[in-house]
Amino acid sequence: MQNHQQQMQGFGGGIIGPQYCAPYNVDLAIVRKVLTLADSFSVTDINGQSPFTLKGSLLTLQDHRVLLDAAGTPVVTLRRKLMTAHDRWHVFRGDSSDMKDLIFSLKRSSLFQLKTELDVFLAHNTEEKVCDFKVKGSWFERSCVIYAGESLNIVAQMQKKDTAQSIMFGKDNFMVTVYPNVDYAFIVALIVILDKINKRQKK
Repeated sequence: MQNHQQQMQGFGGGIIGPQYCAPYNVDLAIVRKVLTLADSFSVTDINGQSPFTLKGSLLTLQDHRVLLDAAGTPVVTLRRKLMTAHDRWHVFRGDSSDMKDLIFSLKRSSLFQLKTELDVFLAHNTEEKVCDFKVKGSWFERSCVIYAGESLNIVAQMQKKDTAQSIMFGKDNFMVTVYPNVDYAFIVALIVILDKINKRQKK
């Protein structure tokens, strides 16, 4: 746990912002409607509040998403890089898509995968020799774990929670636990991108 604490403190109290870090575990419920063509994500905390909503662009429906806070202010913009074999995504601050506002990028670890594995590189890691975070798992595998770099230090994990009601109404229910001092807006952004990559692989 101490190694994890030291690593996260090295990110200056937040990758997207210190307001999204807490000194305790943050549990989030994510509900995804599966019987719809459009995005339908809802994120709620243990108090029933919705810290984030997801907005898609009509012009680039498959490749551009904006994560909004509870007040409707853009937190980050998620954009898939076109014509890339590894499904590379760029995440920018606010509603920007300018490289100077890049926060992190993400890509599949390898071109052919039996199990989903994603490498995450923060903006300053331009050489990309070693990833800053790694995502293992997928929606289909019913679970996902996010690690700090190539280590075994877990920073967040997601597990599927099925209920009779969710199955009846075509919804996927997931519980996400974000560990202390980990930016939960960053984790939500990773999970949204994971969903997009999984959908593309399924086509």
